Amino acid sequence: MKSHGFLGCRGGWSLLTWMIFILGLALFRPALAAPDAPQNPNAVQVMEAFQKQQGDKDDGVTPVDDHKKKIIMFIMGVPLILMVLVTGVLGIGMGIYGKPWFVPHMIMAGLTMTLALVHAIVGVAWFFPF
Repeated sequence: MKSHGFLGCRGGWSLLTWMIFILGLALFRPALAAPDAPQNPNAVQVMEAFQKQQGDKDDGVTPVDDHKKKIIMFIMGVPLILMVLVTGVLGIGMGIYGKPWFVPHMIMAGLTMTLALVHAIVGVAWFFPF
């Protein structure tokens, strides 16, 4: 008896591909068919006034210059690299030499992933041009 592939029919993977393609068309069609918003000539003036008004507010947050941001990212990056190396050493010691270092390896892996996530979030929030 021959196998008929995915969903019990011949060429099942192509059927799955077509289903994904049609689903993609159904999801993205409203975005493609959306009409352009009418342009208001006063919109630029309104936005400039709004930005000026927002700039006048003091929210109590002191801006950090780029040099300090880079220093902070470097200070977070050095322990991150060291933690990755320690985690690797513990893993290699466990895998190759049979050392009982599973718990310290998992703790270091968790701390490394946490610091890596914080490092990535701060980097995107500070340096990604939104």
